[in-house]
Amino acid sequence: MASASATATLLKPTPLPQHKLIITASVSPSLPPPRRNNLLRRDLLSLSAASTLLLTQSLPFLAPSPASAAEDEEYVKDTSAVISKVRTTLSMERTDPNVADAVAELREVSNSWVAKYRKEKALLGKASFRDIYSALNAVSGHYVSFGPTAPIPAKRKARILEEMETAEKALSRGR
Repeated sequence: MASASATATLLKPTPLPQHKLIITASVSPSLPPPRRNNLLRRDLLSLSAASTLLLTQSLPFLAPSPASAAEDEEYVKDTSAVISKVRTTLSMERTDPNVADAVAELREVSNSWVAKYRKEKALLGKASFRDIYSALNAVSGHYVSFGPTAPIPAKRKARILEEMETAEKALSRGR
């Protein structure tokens, strides 16, 4: 029997050819050379337009006009009236015969307050508006769902009164 003998051959890797990366850049002759020290007319116009826009947008915040000051006073007065109405309605006993009428009056007052001030973009960011809106939403949602004579649960009532308190503090600080 013939034996097959295998000889081990050592394979050597062949080196890969080296490629040189050549990057070329060309400048199109149709482009004007860049100006570094001179402002272009369009740059000046865009800067002046941006600064004018910025100034006109920030002026109402710097000095409130007499009309907005009167609107702020009206907002404070209306919001304080709503807060007191919510407190008196929530403090009524459920056996009181006037509860249903007080709830109906509260819903009218709160709906008119929301309709009047929800569209005012200047008030949307105020803490007093946010807290009153949230409390009115909770009160109104409760009475719509459970009826005008249903008592508000203690946890919800505590949260509503707490929101009223923080709204009053924010209102007194002009927020």
